Amino acid sequence: MPVDWDRLNAELPGIIEESGNRTDERLAARISSLVRMTDEEIQELFPDPADVAKLADLMTIVKSAEDRNTKINNLVANAESLSGVVLTLLGKFV
Repeated sequence: MPVDWDRLNAELPGIIEESGNRTDERLAARISSLVRMTDEEIQELFPDPADVAKLADLMTIVKSAEDRNTKINNLVANAESLSGVVLTLLGKFV
């Protein structure tokens, strides 16, 4: 089943607001359903809800239907805000 990225981006702000200062189980469960990580791994790697939102932004760019050059340009344009998430993910898998 394809992921509805627009719906995901519409849902995340409400979920993040509800979670307050911590990543709650619902937010981790939503993200872990899209990646090859468990809810617990998401909560461990991204305890701050703002970082989970950035992870969703990164996933939206990477999984978009745009061509590779457009994705690269979007990553470059958002590099400062997404760099912490990228480092966290690479630290997990490298």
